[in-house]
Amino acid sequence: MIDSHSHIYCDAFDADRDEVVARAQAAGVRHIVLPNEGLSSVDRLQALHDRYPDYVSMAMGLHPEEVREDYADALSQLRLLFDRHRYVGVGEIGTDLYWDKTYRKQQMLALEEQLRWCVALDLPFIMHVRDSLDETLEVMEGIHEPLRGVFHSFTGSVADVERVRSHGDYYFGVNGIVTFKKSAVADILPAVGLDRLLLETDAPYLAPVPCRGKRNESAFIPYICDFVARSLGVCADEVSVRTDENANRLFRLF
Repeated sequence: MIDSHSHIYCDAFDADRDEVVARAQAAGVRHIVLPNEGLSSVDRLQALHDRYPDYVSMAMGLHPEEVREDYADALSQLRLLFDRHRYVGVGEIGTDLYWDKTYRKQQMLALEEQLRWCVALDLPFIMHVRDSLDETLEVMEGIHEPLRGVFHSFTGSVADVERVRSHGDYYFGVNGIVTFKKSAVADILPAVGLDRLLLETDAPYLAPVPCRGKRNESAFIPYICDFVARSLGVCADEVSVRTDENANRLFRLF
C-alpha cells in the first residue's frame, strides 16, 4: 500500500518518528508521499526525505491555511526550491473557507499561481478543498492547459465528483473519514471507481476506526484499505494493488 498523503514530518512525531516509519513498513506501506504545508515546514520535510530517500517522496506547495497577505513572497521562496530538489507534485494547495473567509481572494490567487507551476513543471497537484469547491473549480477554469492531480481527503457528493470530472480526469484521495459512522464518503466510492482512487492517511489527522481519537499514522492505512474493499465488494489486495498503481501513475514514484 502507498500512503499518498501524510505529514509524518510534523512535530507530532518528533518523539518517535523512526518508530512510526518502522511501523508503517511492518504494516505493508511500501511508500509515503509527503505534501508540504508552508515555509516553516520545508526543513522538516527535507530532513525526513534525507533520512528515508527511497521510502518517502516530497511534494512542495503552500497550504491554503498558510495563505496570508504576504502569500506572494512565500510563493516566490517556495518556487525556487523546485530548481534544487525533486518533488513529485505541487501540494498541498487549494482553498479552505471552513473556519475563515478572510483570505478568500488570496487563496484563489495563490492556487492559480501554483496550478501554473503544475503546467510549467509537468507535475500533478495535491488539492485541498474545504467548503470551497466553487472557488477551486473557478480557479481551475482559468487554467487553459491540461492539469492532472488528486483531490485529497475528498468528502463531496456524487454530484461533486461529477463536477470535478467535468474539469478533468482527476483522482480522489480517501482517508480515515470513510470509516466514520456518520460519514457518507463510502457512498461516492462506486462513482469514483478503483481506477481513480488513492488511499491516504493525512497523518497525524483523521485516524480511521478503530483508531479514531488517536494520533494518526501511516501504519493505519490497512484499516482504510479494508473498509474501502468491503464497501466496493472486492478483496483488500485488489484495492491495494489498484490504488498503488494509481499513485505511481500520478506521482511517477518508481
